[in-house]
Amino acid sequence: MNNDEVIERTRLPGTPDPMHEWPGAAGVTIRGDAWGDPSGRLVILQHGGGQTRHAWKGAGETLGEAGYYAVSIDARGHGDSDWAPDAAYEPDMNVQDLVAVATSIGSDAPILVGASMGGSTSLLAIGQNRLTAAALVLVDIAPKVEIEGTKKIRAFMDQKPEGFESLEEVSEAIANYQPHRKRPRKLDGLAKNVRLGSDGRYHWHWDPARRTRTWSMEDHRVSLSEAADNLELPVLLVRGGMSDVLTEEGAQSFLEQCPHAEYVNVADAAHMVAGDRNDVFAGSVVDFLHRVVPPYG
Repeated sequence: MNNDEVIERTRLPGTPDPMHEWPGAAGVTIRGDAWGDPSGRLVILQHGGGQTRHAWKGAGETLGEAGYYAVSIDARGHGDSDWAPDAAYEPDMNVQDLVAVATSIGSDAPILVGASMGGSTSLLAIGQNRLTAAALVLVDIAPKVEIEGTKKIRAFMDQKPEGFESLEEVSEAIANYQPHRKRPRKLDGLAKNVRLGSDGRYHWHWDPARRTRTWSMEDHRVSLSEAADNLELPVLLVRGGMSDVLTEEGAQSFLEQCPHAEYVNVADAAHMVAGDRNDVFAGSVVDFLHRVVPPYG
């Protein structure tokens, strides 16, 4: 048994409790938050690798105010959702969880909004005819992404497997990954990003077993491209203008593949677009959805 398996991790005081939970695939429970009127059209928000449902709080509130029922979920192995007991974190498992959550909520055609990993999940679910959706918003993700950019994400997630000694050290790690953002004055907000281990150190909120499970990135990109060929619903692609994961070339490649898709480039945002410029992001999404899929009806 390795060190990751024996260290117990507890949520820090002040970490928001999830509002809801739903059955995912293979016995995994998915947890999340919701905003807006449940009678409004459902929007399922899916975060990127290493993030949590909290990444969508501002966007979720804006969508709720616009008449939609916005649900943000923690992916398996992230945040407050269950860790997969068999370390099953392949992309297909996220798709199965998404389908299970949509079914549990009772929507026959949700709107899917996904960033990075969450966008891949949405694209596969729709393009492989696993889930019928009313509209799709892809956030800084497309079949053609930059390998170096994705390596940086993995390097960020893989750092300090032994844990951090302090929240200041956690804050420094995040700041090094996102140098364009201002460091928070208070460290309270970091509570939702880490867990306190029985070893007295702070550990990321995700299952460390994710580091040991790999799959073919090339096969994954082929699957995304094949899924993109099958998109017939309204689609919006949002790119962070400073992103090193989805370049302008990668975005244009997707737009050629899916010519009916709309496109927004948020000039002063990086890969985590909603976190960098939620005002521009949420406004663009609401404008798009109000035109193609009104919240009621």
